Amino acid sequence: MGDSREEVRNGNKGMKVGEKVRKGVTYAGLGVWAIMVLFPFYWMILTSVKSYSEYNSEYVPKFYSSSPTMQNFLDAFSTVPLGRYLLNTLIFTVITTAIMLFVVTLAAYGFARLSFPGKDLVFTCFLALMMIPNELVVITNFATITNLHMRNSFPGLILPSVTSVFYIYLLKENFAQVPDALYYAAKVDGTSDLKYLWKVMLPICRPTLITVGILKVIECWNSYVWPRLITDEEAYFLVSNGIQEIRENGFGRENVPAMMAAVVVISVPLVVLFLAFREKIMTGVSRGGTKG
Repeated sequence: MGDSREEVRNGNKGMKVGEKVRKGVTYAGLGVWAIMVLFPFYWMILTSVKSYSEYNSEYVPKFYSSSPTMQNFLDAFSTVPLGRYLLNTLIFTVITTAIMLFVVTLAAYGFARLSFPGKDLVFTCFLALMMIPNELVVITNFATITNLHMRNSFPGLILPSVTSVFYIYLLKENFAQVPDALYYAAKVDGTSDLKYLWKVMLPICRPTLITVGILKVIECWNSYVWPRLITDEEAYFLVSNGIQEIRENGFGRENVPAMMAAVVVISVPLVVLFLAFREKIMTGVSRGGTKG
């Protein structure tokens, strides 16, 4: 009897040691991965606070700065029109995201709750659009916007980005999780579809809507190919395109610290946005992809 108890205790100790080893290996792996992911950001910030002379005098890159300076950030706003780029990007992002949320919400609600002939076929064909390469869509949009004489304008920047098949699908799946009994009860009370959408569906699906909005903001802020194609006037450059302009006509190709300072300024809003809403993003994505 005593031997059995001793074996049980030894077995429990072995299990605890094995569990600690597994956790230790897991945390060590996650730590290494975190360092790999965060190191480029650290290097970007470190380079942005180095002076031009300090950076160019380093034959072997150093992981610290002996005399950090904020002059590069002042140059980022005084040497190039970085403030204008930020304002243009803010206008483009806010308007595009607002219109996109309106469009995809109505489309997702139509596919999730309304009944019309051929709905499933239309939705299937709609999803098939995701298989079309972006390059073909960009070419078509460029030809359309050019023929409408909307190049070098905010409408030309915004219109091709006001809808998304993926976001419609995400919202449609989320709307479909709301019990049908709520919809039928609302219709019995004489509630219109738009009022039901505004009063019932949107409050219930708020996490997914917030997620879609944040993802769209990030997408707009990082947009590069389309703004580069449709605008060739500095007055309509976005921050992503402004980086290239900064490199070519602003600080010059050799002033890397000043360019890194501009990149830090451009990156901070997205980092803050993601950190502030990271839990809602995870919740919205998980709810949008789960049935039942």
